[in-house]
Amino acid sequence: MPTSGGCLCGRVRYEFDGVPAAALNCHCSLCRKAHGAAAIAFAVVRAKNFRWLSGVEDLASYNATSGFTRQFCRHCGSQLVVLEDWNPRGVTLAMGSLDGEAGITIEGHMFVGSKAPWHEISDNLPQHRAWPAGLGPPSAARSEEQD
Repeated sequence: MPTSGGCLCGRVRYEFDGVPAAALNCHCSLCRKAHGAAAIAFAVVRAKNFRWLSGVEDLASYNATSGFTRQFCRHCGSQLVVLEDWNPRGVTLAMGSLDGEAGITIEGHMFVGSKAPWHEISDNLPQHRAWPAGLGPPSAARSEEQD
């Protein structure tokens, strides 16, 4: 059974099949600003299993940094996905846009090296200063230590 999601106003809808390859809270300054939150929960799904159901014409895009395209609803502003040039086989979706219980569990925190100073991480999940090993662009260091 597919997992579905969409924007606040309901114009843009998507779904995907399968289990995400990763699900993490991102604490980088770009995600914090884009979502207006201390951290944003993301899940990475296979591009071949992801599809837009409606509202593609209502999507807008923003390139905050080279190689990262954020897509959001141009009407309500809901952040939906991030497309990463270095990962054409994946779609990184904002878990806050999922419908109901998706059965996805957050595995850890990334970019805690730039987290908001006023935010305290209060769980015992693994924390990574930047990209966790196995994620991120090829130029990212793969020897990330857990804090």
